[in-house]
Amino acid sequence: MPDPERCGNQQKSTRIFRPGTFLFLTPPMLALNYAHIFTMPTHYLACDLGADSGRVILGTLADGKISLEELHRFPNGVVKTNGALHWNLDGLFSELKTGLKKAAAKNLPIAGISTDSWGVDYALYDEHDHILSPVWCYRDSRNVVGIETVQAKLDWPTIYSLTGIQFMPFNTIHQVAAEPPERLASAKQLLLIGDAFNYFCSGVARNEVSLASTTQLYNPIEKRWSKKIFTTLGLREDLFAPICSSGTKLGPLKKCLAQETGLVSVDFPPIEVIATCSHDTGAAVAAIPASDENWAYLSSGTWSLMGVELSKPIINDESRSLGFTNEIGFGDTVRFLKNIIGLWIVQECRRQWTKEGKKYDFAELAALSTSAPPFVSLINPDDARFMSPDRMPEKIAEFCRETGQPVPADHAAYMRCIHESLALSYRVTLRRLEKLTGKKFEKLHIVGGGSQDATLNQFAANSLKIPVLAGPTECTALGNIAIQAITLGHVESHAAAREIIRNSVELKTFTPQDSAQWDAAATRFEDLLN
Repeated sequence: MPDPERCGNQQKSTRIFRPGTFLFLTPPMLALNYAHIFTMPTHYLACDLGADSGRVILGTLADGKISLEELHRFPNGVVKTNGALHWNLDGLFSELKTGLKKAAAKNLPIAGISTDSWGVDYALYDEHDHILSPVWCYRDSRNVVGIETVQAKLDWPTIYSLTGIQFMPFNTIHQVAAEPPERLASAKQLLLIGDAFNYFCSGVARNEVSLASTTQLYNPIEKRWSKKIFTTLGLREDLFAPICSSGTKLGPLKKCLAQETGLVSVDFPPIEVIATCSHDTGAAVAAIPASDENWAYLSSGTWSLMGVELSKPIINDESRSLGFTNEIGFGDTVRFLKNIIGLWIVQECRRQWTKEGKKYDFAELAALSTSAPPFVSLINPDDARFMSPDRMPEKIAEFCRETGQPVPADHAAYMRCIHESLALSYRVTLRRLEKLTGKKFEKLHIVGGGSQDATLNQFAANSLKIPVLAGPTECTALGNIAIQAITLGHVESHAAAREIIRNSVELKTFTPQDSAQWDAAATRFEDLLN
């Protein structure tokens, strides 16, 4: 087909998306039927690592849609040794290879692969590129020592002014400060978890910016590691692998890994390893299927991360005092958000009740909540006691006794308490977001695994008094794959990728109900916060 621009054709052309290619059609040609044109689907692999489980997912881009197939799911969890909390990174690498072997068995041309993970945790490598053991879990109690070390050298307002990141006891800044100096001295390189997996695949060491921005060591104004923090804390900047942008090609899948897993073929080109958004929330936000403005998002899972997508960070005394954070998203956007403890509280109650002989799945727990009377007891989800594992129902009971409220009478009452408290926490956070940004939000997109919790979604709509759009559940994997497609030139823009995702998933809308009851409960909840 002749190129209308090169041939001097002045008619306006329209770009039509086809997987893996673009077709330029002039207006007279648009009336023709091009259904007979055949284009090959494009395939990608996403390794999505969560604190409870990991997955290797095959994404296929075809006919203007992305479809997902879970190839391999594997458990993840904290390893407790002598009271210390670690991650088994070698075991996770082995599970990744199992997933790659399953992908190879499909005998498909794979265009790219990328890993995303939770934030703040890292691996240290020695001069022989071996990981120094242990790889610490962010929930370990050593962070207390790190906080004391940091605060003795840098005051909190200064740290926030340099990073725009809310205070969290497990931020990387505190973890690194808790490291024995001799261990840091023996380390050649530090990679954050998702980036360690991309390094395992490519042999190219980079800390991708969305994940780097969670560390409280990155300056979003200067767009680099903070020199002042590194100098004051005595950290070597060369220890931290260089930062790269979201959507960076790192290079082909290592030949030895491709051969070991069977992902090498004379018929297919090498697989490109891509640093998409290595932070799972960054990937999830990139896939939010929004088409207009005035929306906020909630990435709902173990954590509830509520925020808005901005072009510049908001770093001032008010955002600091209210605990808002500025993380980097795809396209150098800013994820201005608040970290709220989310379904972690549900997960821990479920774990405790399973130990006691009563096993529920998450759908049963969501349904159980609706059978209990409303607004009997409320908790502050951000109370420090709910951060650590174990004894979660007992901790909820303690909070209720301390605040003069009835202790939940049964499992249904515990679930109702958790769901209502989370929804009211979302309300407080959204109102503060509106004040800080000057925006009035007209809808909330809830994405991630927690978007399957219909009870929490409905309570969120009731509490916020705006519609809630739930889905997609697999937002992180979709974002990971969409950014790969953009990076490889298979999708022309972020807006086009979001349109593809809208066409690929079905969203469920929850409309507000019982506003007067929720207004009264919100007053009680704010008293608890005070």
